[in-house]
Amino acid sequence: MGAAIFFWSNALDQGFTRDDHCGLPEAFRQADLPALAAREGTPLYVYAAPAIRQRVRALREALSGLDAGIRYAVKANGNGAVLRLLAEEGAGADIVSGGELERALRAGIAAADIVFSGVGKSDAEIALALDVGIGRFNIESRAELDAIQRIAAARGVTAVASVRINPDVDAMTHAKISTGKAENKFGVSIAEARAWFDAKAQWPDVRLDGLHMHIGSQLLSLDPVREALARMAAFWKELAAAGHAIASIDVGGGLGVRYREGEQAPDAREYADAIRQALAGFGGRILVEPGRWLVAEAGIVLTRVLLEKHGQARRFLVLDAAMNDLLRPSLYDAWHDIVPLGAAAARESATYDVVGPVCETGDTFATARELPRCEAGDLVAILGAGAYGASMGSTYNSRPLPAEVLVDGDRYAVVRRRQSLDEMLSGEQPASDWRRT
Repeated sequence: MGAAIFFWSNALDQGFTRDDHCGLPEAFRQADLPALAAREGTPLYVYAAPAIRQRVRALREALSGLDAGIRYAVKANGNGAVLRLLAEEGAGADIVSGGELERALRAGIAAADIVFSGVGKSDAEIALALDVGIGRFNIESRAELDAIQRIAAARGVTAVASVRINPDVDAMTHAKISTGKAENKFGVSIAEARAWFDAKAQWPDVRLDGLHMHIGSQLLSLDPVREALARMAAFWKELAAAGHAIASIDVGGGLGVRYREGEQAPDAREYADAIRQALAGFGGRILVEPGRWLVAEAGIVLTRVLLEKHGQARRFLVLDAAMNDLLRPSLYDAWHDIVPLGAAAARESATYDVVGPVCETGDTFATARELPRCEAGDLVAILGAGAYGASMGSTYNSRPLPAEVLVDGDRYAVVRRRQSLDEMLSGEQPASDWRRT
């Protein structure tokens, strides 16, 4: 691993506080990022373990007094080392595929602490989840309910399940990450869910005793959450009055984070208080599914400037990171703070379109962004990249996947090595083995 190059201040207790001097989150302020980039190459994902621990502990403390469990949304960042860190802190997992189930299990998360969400579970995935003893399915359609019944009956087991209701609440977030409106593909209406509970004898091998919701991601206001919780609570009370025992209410996730100046992210205590108020009197288990809120601000991408290009109307800063490494700006028009490091930080400012080398106009991290003037070879940090960064990466343009490192105290570890070209191409072969269809 080499000599340690990281030193952390006691200010880590403040979590993701920004250092106004250099623009980096507190967790990265005293890290020798240029030395790390020189050693491990760029683009490079860097995650701060203490910052992740601080977030999960803050949420656990906020939920104290409730019979509540944290089910981390693996899709946000499925790196095995990150999952192991969260497992050590007592978090379970919210998964949406068989692959994420395997990741969670290999990281030491107990099957009983895993919930399986998602609108399109295959028979093979359902069977795997039943075989390992998954804690709960979040069911999103009648077809899925029928499939789970069929597969559970064939195995002689009982599946435990919650109905994901679609509360038809506008989460006031980006259209592509809104999941709780009637026109979205997720969940079922309260009317349909009511019919399932009334007819649950039709599915004798499915114990239907829970409710679930998730209205969207990157929520910066708790108002939609409160509205959705109120509808969930009213439905729970209606079902209880009708004689249906509800053992679990899963309130989903979606808490937003600060990506840019002026954004105010929800506070864990305010969120927990909203849950307490809405579900007062509920005697079962409450589950929460945070993803982004736990890891986004604990990750950065280190990348080098390849060149500065003066176009006819724009000034471009071309980085060695691209949309295949960090897709959010291209996919969602998402803002990420960009911080030049080293000598560049003290130079006069310039206005850039910050782009990558991929052959797509959409390969753009920022437009008309005012930054210190940069030169070829300068190191730049893209902030807020711990969630939906590496997990959404691809090898588009035949670009191997970047390395990922985890820093903790005075040490760091490579938690995913940089993919080689040979590794990227290893599954391909010439068309020499022809077979009849």
